[in-house]
Amino acid sequence: MIDVLVVDDDFRVAEINAKYVGKVPGFRVTARAHSAAQALAAVERGTIDLVLLDHYLPDQTGLDLVHRMREQGHGTDVIMITAASDVTTVQQAMRLGALHYLVKPFTFAALRTRLDSYAALRRTVDRVGGRGLTGQEQVDRIFGALRTSPAPSTPGLPSGHSEPTTDLICGVLHRADQPLSAHEVAVRTGLSRSTAQRYLRHLEQAGRLRLSLKYGDTGRPEHRYAWVAP
Repeated sequence: MIDVLVVDDDFRVAEINAKYVGKVPGFRVTARAHSAAQALAAVERGTIDLVLLDHYLPDQTGLDLVHRMREQGHGTDVIMITAASDVTTVQQAMRLGALHYLVKPFTFAALRTRLDSYAALRRTVDRVGGRGLTGQEQVDRIFGALRTSPAPSTPGLPSGHSEPTTDLICGVLHRADQPLSAHEVAVRTGLSRSTAQRYLRHLEQAGRLRLSLKYGDTGRPEHRYAWVAP
């Protein structure tokens, strides 16, 4: 499990964000903080993998907090979640090593996309790090794992299909290292298997996914889907 610290000066917003995180498989909120001092204390306890950090805090800014964390040797990963959308703040966040920057207000699907890419980064680093870097290809895999690729607008979605769900499924398949079955897509998105199948069928017919068949010893072949680059 990836242990998350949610930092927001608004208690209600922090609770909403924590509930969002709790809906994403593989993540759990182990602490909440409503000031930079509380957040730093939580990080210093050494049990936090990822900080979801607001910029506007009562005692200092989120970026000031990240700067203090780095000065004290804390390499805890950070995703900024804030209403601050000016270029200067975004650039400073990048220079301090924030892995993603999500502007309020945002949807659950948008947050989930960032968390999924963060989880993919950790898996990639674990795989590559186990045998040491051997070249540019492995470096590209690490940097590429953080990319989020929301699907472009899909005109004429069938009745009962939504754009956010389409984006969520496309994002999962885009980041996958290999073709996925409907069951695997359902697990990674939190959707039911029948819903995943319905969207996958439409996306395959629209040319956005490539369908392949995996044959086992018995029974019907398993349908597997892979992202088709536009």
